[in-house]
Amino acid sequence: MATLQPRSTLAPWLRNRTTLSSSQGCSNLSGLQFPSAKRKSRGVLEIARRPGLTVCSSNSKGVRLQETSVTKEDRRKLLHQKGCIVWITGLSGAGKSTLAFTMDRTMMAMGKLTYVLDGDNIRHGLCKDLGFSAADRQENIRRVGEVATLFADAGLITLVSFISPYKRDRDIVREMVPPGHFIEVFMNVPLEVCERRDAKGLYKLARAGVIKGFTGIDDPYEKPETPEITIHDVDEKGGPVSPDQMAWTVIQYLADKGFFSE
Repeated sequence: MATLQPRSTLAPWLRNRTTLSSSQGCSNLSGLQFPSAKRKSRGVLEIARRPGLTVCSSNSKGVRLQETSVTKEDRRKLLHQKGCIVWITGLSGAGKSTLAFTMDRTMMAMGKLTYVLDGDNIRHGLCKDLGFSAADRQENIRRVGEVATLFADAGLITLVSFISPYKRDRDIVREMVPPGHFIEVFMNVPLEVCERRDAKGLYKLARAGVIKGFTGIDDPYEKPETPEITIHDVDEKGGPVSPDQMAWTVIQYLADKGFFSE
């Protein structure tokens, strides 16, 4: 496996930074250009659109998609990387979070900007009002998909570790980003292995009937049909695969696809 050399993105930023003094007003910044804008009669400031701008639909009247003068290309040059979503899916106990956080630490050392959206962590905040019904699971994935899309648009390599058991929900998120920017990573670890690990004791509770609708026990997990990457817990010789090996498999894919390009 090829070795990727770490690189800091701080030095180029320091060389090219622009300093704004406190005396510069918001409407008179020398050397900076802003897109033209026009004032609507209803008081809505609408940024002039560039050709090809897609306006999303909204249920609220008067809502406009505001365009930024900072482009994805600007962010790519700043960060020396392309934003994307690495969607890690699999059964509970398959090692999704372990892979995500191992990648996070490894790419940080490489000078790459990443962020982990972990299923358990998200349910402590953004999705703390949701349960585990089919409808709530769908809303859970919709919310994190929207957040992941924003992070990817900002240029981050966004690492999402969610069971996300339903194919339709994963496919909806895939459609939110440009082709090739949703990398589905399937943790193909057998149920018996995940159940044997059972670090949280959830499988035991599910088998006892204490937890209802648990994925893999009494609720289905729909395996990805054509994931970009499939990770196994053992290699071809039957030996264990370490988290670092798993992480480098995904990192090498990102490198090969040009997500670390400058």
